[in-house]
Amino acid sequence: MEELAMLKQLIGQVQELCELYASSSYNHHHHHHHHLLPIQQNQQLELQRSCCLDLNNSSIDDGYYGFVMRGGKPSSFKMVENCKPPPTKKSRRERNREKKLCYIAGSDEVMEEQIWKEFPEDLFEAVIARLPIATIFQFRSVCRKWNSLLASNSFSEHYAEVPQGHPWFYTITHEHEYAKSGAVYDPLSNKWHHPLIPSLPTEIIIFPVASAGGLVCFIDIGHRNFYVCNPLTRSFRELPARSVRVWSRVAVGMTLSGNSTDSGYQVLWLGGDGEYEIYDSVKNTWTHPGSMPPNIKLPLSLNFQSQAVSIDGTLYFMRAEPEGIVSYDMVTGVWKQFAIPSPPHLTDHALAECGGRIMLVGLLTKNAATCVCIWELQKMTLLWKEVDRMPNIWCLEFYGKHVRMACLGNKGLLMLSLRYGQMNRLVTYDVSTREWKRVPGCMFPRGRKRQWIASGTAFHPCPTAVA
Repeated sequence: MEELAMLKQLIGQVQELCELYASSSYNHHHHHHHHLLPIQQNQQLELQRSCCLDLNNSSIDDGYYGFVMRGGKPSSFKMVENCKPPPTKKSRRERNREKKLCYIAGSDEVMEEQIWKEFPEDLFEAVIARLPIATIFQFRSVCRKWNSLLASNSFSEHYAEVPQGHPWFYTITHEHEYAKSGAVYDPLSNKWHHPLIPSLPTEIIIFPVASAGGLVCFIDIGHRNFYVCNPLTRSFRELPARSVRVWSRVAVGMTLSGNSTDSGYQVLWLGGDGEYEIYDSVKNTWTHPGSMPPNIKLPLSLNFQSQAVSIDGTLYFMRAEPEGIVSYDMVTGVWKQFAIPSPPHLTDHALAECGGRIMLVGLLTKNAATCVCIWELQKMTLLWKEVDRMPNIWCLEFYGKHVRMACLGNKGLLMLSLRYGQMNRLVTYDVSTREWKRVPGCMFPRGRKRQWIASGTAFHPCPTAVA
């Protein structure tokens, strides 16, 4: 029944695209196939709906109600029910009745032979590439051909053409027993998943520090060893030892060499004394391009609470003294520094990006009041301009408390960890829509207590990315 339901879902999308394909072929029969795949706006919205990656390996708090609020409008908020109450046990008669109804409802569906007989292969892959990530993995169980689809070069090309949606968040907890199973949050389905990555080491503590093209980069607690993996497919690589021995803390950035991981990726680490190295996945080696130019003031006094931001092949790192940003162009190899004073009364803060814009998220603390604010960097004046802040009704929870903030994802959709005492509040902020949303507590399968999220990073899920 599950395979039949998945097939019906695909048929609906196929029929719409087939009509589009036929009409485009009639009007533009001299064009190549891949030029005949424009998807209408409403079709894209439908295809971006997400579902569970693993229904047996996901968690969400029963009875949890989240708030979705627009910043700057404390009175305009709505309550969203994020999950249904736990299902009650049904009798055998009720289960049999539901099976009969499903069979009767499905018996009217007729698969048109003509569509499947002459269905173009490239259009088939284009349809699959535009399905939600979780649905793609469910389709792999239909047949061997669909299971091997993710490994084909043509499907990888089709998937690279699909616009990226909201990122997911790969996080780790303090529980050592789950060292090989991070907690991955999907904001569209509002659920936590727990993919198992057997290759990750368990004898040392590792942290996710950067991502690019669907791959997540990890570093160990000693800042010596690096690992890269795709959390969805378990593709894994341990990077070779660094040629420069720097035992101090380092900041890490990651970029793609092209449009996807097929062209390779690069990892850069940067030390406070100005030492840095770049890893090239194609050559599988670290290179030491040189030393910092004399115009860059050393030591860098990097803000290690802030993850690097990648925009068009350039990495941006936040420094604390002098306040500002240090950037490195991965193509030209040019370092730059920008003196940017921080907003007053700012405590914990981190860089973020959205659509090529550099953003800043941080805690404003004055007297006993604490609030999360969002700023955008003005390119002309190199000053931070406040564009939004957390609704006042939420900030009241932090009044009079010593709050610490950590940014667990900085790619358009931000995930913030707000901690005080024994409380760890997780919220997301959509930079484009200015919506704040509370994240449900993370509970591992067969677990009964909420997990304390220690660190994390945002990544765009990609089933074709290879480490």
